[in-house]
Amino acid sequence: MLFIPNCYIRPYLRAVLYGIAAATAALLLTAVLAAALRLPALRLGILDRRRQRPLPLLGGFAVVAVTCLVAGTGEWSRVAPLGDGVGELLAAAAAVAGLGLVADVWRLRARVLVAGTFVAAVWVVPYDETGLPGGVLAVGWIVLASLAFKGLDHADGLAGTVGVVTAFGVGACAAAEVMDGLAVLLSVVAAALTGFLMHNWHPARVGLGACGSLFTGFLLSSAVVFTRAGYELGPSVAVVFCLSAVAVADALLVVLARGLARRPLLRRGPDHLAHRLRRFGLTPQGSVVLLGAASFSSVLVGVLVHVGWTGDGAALWVAGGVVVAVVALVLLRGSAQQPRPTESTQVSGSLRVRNG
Repeated sequence: MLFIPNCYIRPYLRAVLYGIAAATAALLLTAVLAAALRLPALRLGILDRRRQRPLPLLGGFAVVAVTCLVAGTGEWSRVAPLGDGVGELLAAAAAVAGLGLVADVWRLRARVLVAGTFVAAVWVVPYDETGLPGGVLAVGWIVLASLAFKGLDHADGLAGTVGVVTAFGVGACAAAEVMDGLAVLLSVVAAALTGFLMHNWHPARVGLGACGSLFTGFLLSSAVVFTRAGYELGPSVAVVFCLSAVAVADALLVVLARGLARRPLLRRGPDHLAHRLRRFGLTPQGSVVLLGAASFSSVLVGVLVHVGWTGDGAALWVAGGVVVAVVALVLLRGSAQQPRPTESTQVSGSLRVRNG
């Protein structure tokens, strides 16, 4: 009979119990705080005015605040210490979230968000394990992934759904690397996003905003870099891509669609994944479920590649699926069903003008 000393069992059980308690607390606190912040956001005018009706944007602040509170409590009490570099990662993600909050309240140029995210990424990358060339690539990836995830906040429930699925996947990779603190942090993020989704499912009552979307994208992409630090570049690229395939596909679709239409890249418009799927007759909920399922499939492949249960070639299937989906949505745009003007989520009623 295998004997395991109590000195190993007790810390493990304590970490597991704290992880369950932390995730439960994060879910409930985020749901309550997001609901409580809705009215102040309406009164202060912190709104997404691209929708038919203004959408309060302090849901992302609720996710950030609760995640930092719960994770900080575990670090302070030493019940679930975050580990080397993870505390700095959370602090950098919170700083990026603060920049996003400023963008939600006052308009900021895109270059300011890019510069702030770049500085935070430079700070958190573990260069000792990645090396300088790998570190440079990691910084570029974190910036691009963070901005791509921000682009997912174009449909009710989409960014939260993809964020929950990705957080669980990256958390599984961290657990496989025995990074317990990072795994607990990612479970808290997943729980906080789940609590936020209680108010963000269509029709949304509160939005994630740049604050929450940049925080989530930065934290998840940086966590992937942490878990893959020290591995070979090729397999790492495969894992990183699979864990972010939906966000990459959305960003690629926007770039191609606006480039072919000769429209400015930064000008907002209904060019994202959920917008295109809506033109094919899917409901808002149906498009989110479909993209969530796609995210689950690609994340599962990334986790299997990371733990070595399948080869790197499996990522090629994910890449092929992304290419086929993006090309199909670009080419079939003309034959797709066009949405009625009254259903536009991009232009508010006050901005429409009458003909004649």
